Amino acid sequence: MDPYAIDFDACRGRQRRLLEAIEPLEVDLVLLTRRESVQWATGAFVKTPFEPIAAITTAGRVTLVLPDRQIEAPAAADELIGYEAKWHSTTRDEQRAASSAVLQSRLKAKPKRVACEFEAFAPSLCLGWNVPLVEIDAIVFELRRRKDADELRMLARANEANQAMYDHARKIVRPGANELDIYSELHAVAVRTLGEPLTYFGQDFRGNARGGPPRDRRLEAGELFILDLGVGFRGYHSDNCRTIAVGEPTDEQQRAWQAVSAVFKTFEASARAGVSCRKVFDMVQRELDRYGSGSFNHHLGHGVGLAPQEGPHLNPRWHDTLEEGNFIAVEPGVYFEELRAGIRLEQNYVVTRDGVQLTTDWPLEL
Repeated sequence: MDPYAIDFDACRGRQRRLLEAIEPLEVDLVLLTRRESVQWATGAFVKTPFEPIAAITTAGRVTLVLPDRQIEAPAAADELIGYEAKWHSTTRDEQRAASSAVLQSRLKAKPKRVACEFEAFAPSLCLGWNVPLVEIDAIVFELRRRKDADELRMLARANEANQAMYDHARKIVRPGANELDIYSELHAVAVRTLGEPLTYFGQDFRGNARGGPPRDRRLEAGELFILDLGVGFRGYHSDNCRTIAVGEPTDEQQRAWQAVSAVFKTFEASARAGVSCRKVFDMVQRELDRYGSGSFNHHLGHGVGLAPQEGPHLNPRWHDTLEEGNFIAVEPGVYFEELRAGIRLEQNYVVTRDGVQLTTDWPLEL
């Protein structure tokens, strides 16, 4: 039995929460057209460039449109409809129009008022209806922040690949190692660990740099190698970071590591449901400014789930609040030329009512 198979009860629970959240909008149909939202509500993982649609009535009936070759896939839906995603094995260009046409032909009654995700809405879905549309992007993003037990299992499974990659990286990161070779070996480790192809692979694989994709370049003694790794496991993501010294770290690199790693105690002491993300960010900014003004110059973190980055945002440009069930990546860092070129460390936590639970208790050392 597959422990990571779709949890139908959990999906139905998410559908009910969505309908409860949009009840004040007085709509009679909900259309989810973002792939991640469709998976969140029904469990169906659909790869790009294909365009699924989940249509949910206020009575809770779910019609799910999928590429026709995926029509037998398990999903929490009352009716599954296939659309022709390929013609004679060639992927069609007009994916959204094709799935939209199939849905419109199947709906028995014209809706009067439709809730939809404006950022991922296909204009072809409106053709022939001429009905008011209500935006629900923010509502869906807010609901997706709270992770259910089945989602936490998927995220933990993705992180098993990350842990294995960091263990392997500590064996192969050395002067003279090629960034592309390291990238290839770590990808292979992740695939072997999960036992299936990855649905995502990133992010940072460069020595003597803040980040970026690997280059055909050999690591040099004395520089730091920021490994910010993430995989996709059936649509769910991992995202955490370790920095590894190429050779023996310098005294300044060790001092920077101490400053960055100390942030996690600060975070753990202050973070819990109901706390302002911006307040936590400002606290860490002040702490790292004492190490070196301007050396910490990016967000403190973000949620992780069906997207590598989602809410809540530990970022001064947002005004989010930590909520019970959030799965977050916390990634303080400092960067300047002496460090060749910086240190970033990233831990994952689940927010609880009274605090946070660390889920990435692996070595942080350089």
